[in-house]
Amino acid sequence: MSEQIEISAGYDPDPSRSNSLLASAYTDAGWYDADLKSIVARTWQWVCHVEKTREPGSYVTTEIAGNPIAVVRGKDGVLRAFYNVCKHRAHELLSGEGVTTRIMCPYHAWVYRLDGQLARAPHTETLKDFDTSAICLDEILVEEFCGFVFVNLDPQAVSLSKQSGDLETEIRHWAPDVDKLTFGHRLTYDIKSNWKNVVDNFLECYHCPTAHKDFCDLVDMDTYKVTTHGIYSSHMADAGNAANRAYDVSNATVRTHAVWWLWPTTCLMRYPGRSSMIVLNIVPVGPDRTLETYDFFLETPEPNEMERDAIRYLDEVLQVEDIGLVESVQRGMSTPAFTQGRIVHDPGGSGKSEHAVHHFHGLVLDAYARGPA
Repeated sequence: MSEQIEISAGYDPDPSRSNSLLASAYTDAGWYDADLKSIVARTWQWVCHVEKTREPGSYVTTEIAGNPIAVVRGKDGVLRAFYNVCKHRAHELLSGEGVTTRIMCPYHAWVYRLDGQLARAPHTETLKDFDTSAICLDEILVEEFCGFVFVNLDPQAVSLSKQSGDLETEIRHWAPDVDKLTFGHRLTYDIKSNWKNVVDNFLECYHCPTAHKDFCDLVDMDTYKVTTHGIYSSHMADAGNAANRAYDVSNATVRTHAVWWLWPTTCLMRYPGRSSMIVLNIVPVGPDRTLETYDFFLETPEPNEMERDAIRYLDEVLQVEDIGLVESVQRGMSTPAFTQGRIVHDPGGSGKSEHAVHHFHGLVLDAYARGPA
């Protein structure tokens, strides 16, 4: 309890009175362990677009809080998720992604049906009290939401559609074709910063006029509004009307910059251009290390010229700027010179306010208080 009181010191439910999270939440290995057990392992985590799991037998593998996971579409059409671990000697079963008619362990060739039930175990005929029908892969929660697949390691978790309130309605209003989009490109980054610094940076545009001058021409900052909800926040702005150095949007059919952050590590982005959705998946891998993937889902598998320019801008300009920022912040938080800072709050909800950062910090502290599942 004393640790919980300490980690919440300085935080106030009123963002106009509040400080940020303590630096120790971003630097201490103990709090990183709490991040994995109390946050990542208890929340809905993004896996892929539904296009990868439409066909019976299609599967995708991933890792959540250090646990290997497989998502599989059964022959009965039901989407299931399992710990990707053989019940014999714990070898991983599936790798990568693809389509299969069965799940066979590459170690001793135990074979499972697509519903997780053990079908065959070689050379076990003489074993006493051994019943293949009693052995099944451990299932976890899986959900199709807004055209994407999410999983949750917490067996008691409330469904994502229920937890997230009006998020699906909001996304489908701005991106009605999200289910029909197709994968076009992936960017990957290895960042020397705690994952919460990456989220903090994403949730405010207070730094944009200083650090992202091209971005401030791409969107009309006067229209940038941020709204917080239960487990997500919406970030909306109109496309800029003048020429900009990010990429040319003069022929854009989508004229709204619509972005959603979903607690804790998923960011859905719809930039000006053609219809598209960019998924930023933030993966904590150490107290001071984060992996990021940016998956671009487009109208066509091949990006058009505007999208190629947008990908180039995000990769070569915007990400370079943001990674430099969060890595500098991480270094500063690791010194004696910083404990915590003041939240800058605009009651009007502009993009230059840090109220969405404050909202995120409140969810972090609530998760720490609840503890592991």
